[in-house]
Amino acid sequence: MPCTVKKTFEIARDTGNALLVQVKSNQPALHDALTAICAAETPADSAETTDRGRHGRQEHRRIETFDVAGRLGADWDGLIVAAARVTRLTWHKNTKSGQWDKTEETSLYVSQISLSAAVFGAAIRQHWGIENRNHHVRDVSFLEDHSRIRIKPGHFARLRSFALNILRANGADNISRELYINALNPNHALAYPGLFSSAAGSGGLS
Repeated sequence: MPCTVKKTFEIARDTGNALLVQVKSNQPALHDALTAICAAETPADSAETTDRGRHGRQEHRRIETFDVAGRLGADWDGLIVAAARVTRLTWHKNTKSGQWDKTEETSLYVSQISLSAAVFGAAIRQHWGIENRNHHVRDVSFLEDHSRIRIKPGHFARLRSFALNILRANGADNISRELYINALNPNHALAYPGLFSSAAGSGGLS
């Protein structure tokens, strides 16, 4: 993981909080170590859930947890103690043929505290609710994943969230469309009620 992520883990630990994050393939050392542990060992706990509530889509999830404290290298000692392997088997209904097509995905997560498989799974679901609501919009509408900013990128992420909150507070339900309107007419953005009073109160615009 990038050093900024490790620093976030340290801040969470030092303030009495705990993180749960997904480990992706762009963090190869940690990802490979977790993959090897999950492949070689019997899970400490497991749970399964099925979601049939979505039209044309059914998802079966298996969550398996593993104790990884002290096994991921000195950099992560005291920061990561548990891992989860989540396997999603999803059936998508083909509206043309009426048949169901299958996809399978495996994801890895780590946590600073030990959790049961059921609690791990619930926390991950809540995380994706936030991801869809906030981070996904920042990625798609604000092109955050394409940003080349390397100096204090966290500051700019907060500015994007600040802008997103202003848009939502003013009733925007289509962020991309609202950004397009504002690009055509900057006065539209400056006319949002409470924009400058909120910014001044938080030490922002002056």
